[in-house]
Amino acid sequence: MISEDILGRSRLFQRLKTGAHGHIVELYAARLAREGFARHGTWRCLNVVGGFLDWIERSQLKLAHLDERVAERYLEHRGKKQCLQPGDRAALKRFLVVLRESDMIAPAPQPPITPEDRIFAGFSNYLRQERGLTPRSIITHQPVIRRFLREVCPAGASDLGKISREDVTLYIERHAGDRSAASAKKMCWSLRAFLRYLYHCGLQPADLAAGVPSIRRWRLSNLPTYLSAAQVQKVLDGCDRTSALGRRDYAILMMLARLGLRAGEVATLTLDDISWQSGEILIHAKGRQRARMPLPQDVGTAIVAYLKDGRPTSPCRHLFLRTLAPHVGFASGCAITMIAKAALKRSGIDGYAHHGAHLFRHSLATELLRSGASLSEIGQLLRHESHDTTRIYAKVDIESLRTLSLPWPGGVQ
Repeated sequence: MISEDILGRSRLFQRLKTGAHGHIVELYAARLAREGFARHGTWRCLNVVGGFLDWIERSQLKLAHLDERVAERYLEHRGKKQCLQPGDRAALKRFLVVLRESDMIAPAPQPPITPEDRIFAGFSNYLRQERGLTPRSIITHQPVIRRFLREVCPAGASDLGKISREDVTLYIERHAGDRSAASAKKMCWSLRAFLRYLYHCGLQPADLAAGVPSIRRWRLSNLPTYLSAAQVQKVLDGCDRTSALGRRDYAILMMLARLGLRAGEVATLTLDDISWQSGEILIHAKGRQRARMPLPQDVGTAIVAYLKDGRPTSPCRHLFLRTLAPHVGFASGCAITMIAKAALKRSGIDGYAHHGAHLFRHSLATELLRSGASLSEIGQLLRHESHDTTRIYAKVDIESLRTLSLPWPGGVQ
């Protein structure tokens, strides 16, 4: 993290501070300090902003006229002279935020609202108020519904009542084979929900949801992919716990491997979810459920090591933060999945159908089953809503399944 001493010794900062827009540069540097930028990141941001301010003066532009379009023009100009870095656009975006917070430029223009946006906004309200879905669940319907509206109802709300059963059937026939059977099943689920909404609100005279065909997909047809206990330990040992990044990733992998948490559950953990006195952790599970779980000693030790010597100083209350500034929590479980994939690759473990956070969840369940735990106990630990979800792990217990096999006709072969 930068400090006043580092900024005081920066010739670039001193030059910009004594310029015509020195007060703005000071506000910008203070924001970089709050967000935890290191020395090189601070220099890069100040370098981009300094070049932007010089270009504005040469172009005889007024500060009040700055917006995203002007910033893009500068980046195009800068790109002709030198190679743009991935953080350059973000540096200018952060600079515009500072100007807007100080009321020096106009607020950011709102994107135009399309007919699709209006329709999906009404559908979202229906799912939230009538069906009780969370925002994260609602957003999963958006890609399917937007594509459906573009193809079947391009005119917008005025044509919603003209959608026919044939339109729905033809759309499903066109896209059912785009990806896997599971994706096709989710597509039909989204369409049924949307068509029910249209009928419920009187936007469609016929209930077309019943005409959405079912995608055949056999339940419990696949075997769970899992790692052996030795492989899980190899992945954990592959973390460099001498670095802040390694301590964070090790704590995350410990929660995946020892507690069987989902990627999204790890991403949403906060500092307030851990009770050190009682040795428990509060999990924000699927379906708005909350569950308290005991915190094993080795997992707690890994978290403490990260909190003491790995977690950046930040006002954010999320347990796990980005190592690069700004130091905020992860937006979703996708980041946890990428950390798990990188750890598996680093350990040389490949050849599995799935490489991600869920692989550790399957591995924990399989190891518990082989250690004598019952399916009911495993289901409670993994917080499964249905016994069928847990029952799939019975397929990997080969020795127990041998006792169910019938004798071969004619004797032992």
